[in-house]
Amino acid sequence: MRSLRLTIGFVLLVCFASLGADITPAQELGIKVRKPVLGAACKTCPWGALGDLVKEALMPYGYDVQVCYNCWRADAPRIVADASMPPSLANNTDQLPAYLVPPPPNAPVEFGVTSARSVLQAYQGVGGYANEKPRKNLRLLANIQQPLYIIAAAKSSLGITDLRQIKEKRWPVRIIASAGEGMDILNYYGLTQKSIEAAGGKVGGSGGPAGQEMRKNFDVIIHYGTLANCPEFNVWYEVSQKYDLTYLDLPDDLLAKLAKDYDMQRGNVPIGLLRGINRVIPTVVRTGTVVYGRDDMPDEFAYTVAKALDERQDLLRWALLPFSYNWRTVTKLGDVPLHPGAARYYKEVNFIK
Repeated sequence: MRSLRLTIGFVLLVCFASLGADITPAQELGIKVRKPVLGAACKTCPWGALGDLVKEALMPYGYDVQVCYNCWRADAPRIVADASMPPSLANNTDQLPAYLVPPPPNAPVEFGVTSARSVLQAYQGVGGYANEKPRKNLRLLANIQQPLYIIAAAKSSLGITDLRQIKEKRWPVRIIASAGEGMDILNYYGLTQKSIEAAGGKVGGSGGPAGQEMRKNFDVIIHYGTLANCPEFNVWYEVSQKYDLTYLDLPDDLLAKLAKDYDMQRGNVPIGLLRGINRVIPTVVRTGTVVYGRDDMPDEFAYTVAKALDERQDLLRWALLPFSYNWRTVTKLGDVPLHPGAARYYKEVNFIK
């Protein structure tokens, strides 16, 4: 009997061991084990594209960065500031394919890549974060330049040369307008979503399934753009190639207001940026995609991130988007403090005093 019990016990032990062989243990992640978790956006989104460059830049320093490609939109600085776990893939409401948004790492996010304006507003508790407590624990690691233009256009076949015509003639136009600047431009002309719909028109965004439909059936587009064919901006590449567009000038006082309200600068859309742009168009512009973290980030890691991005500036030349590194601006983001570790590096190379 004792021999039988021993035999059964041995068999059970072998079975349990065999079952255990098929279970992958949870991987330990984090800065401490040199596998830091970075919050970013899809692989061809600006934040994801720069996130992959951060990952590559840190490899020679012994870090294997784990990128979350759906830690995006307005939640990006919230996720980093709150050391949140990455959201589930259900957050991929634009239905981007899996090769652009793979499953996120299973560990809290420690640093991130997002727009400069999002971090600044989250730190100050303004804009889209006005009803939230300012996230004063955010810290800048590097501000990388990336140009962005506000552009307005209408299908040439409609004969629209000024947005004022839409209200004056009560045309039933279908308008693609980016949130924020796009809607404020419409409001300047006395055009609200309600009034446009009352005239038989429609207002919508450019993303997701609804945005795809708007791209097929639109009359006017007011949207931000840049020299890149990526999800946020490819609406311009699509519509400018498919349709003849008349690019519209915006009044000087409107541009001044947008520059003030959105912390932008006066600038110009260059000739040839898109098909049909055959003149310099005055507009408002902004730049800045930042690598950032929290005040609890180890100084040595923050130092290494700053050092790696400086020493591997060459990576930016081959990026999907027109990123560039400027030592005069890499350390600046409004009143968001530099992380002390990053500041130590920038002082060593005389970027700051």
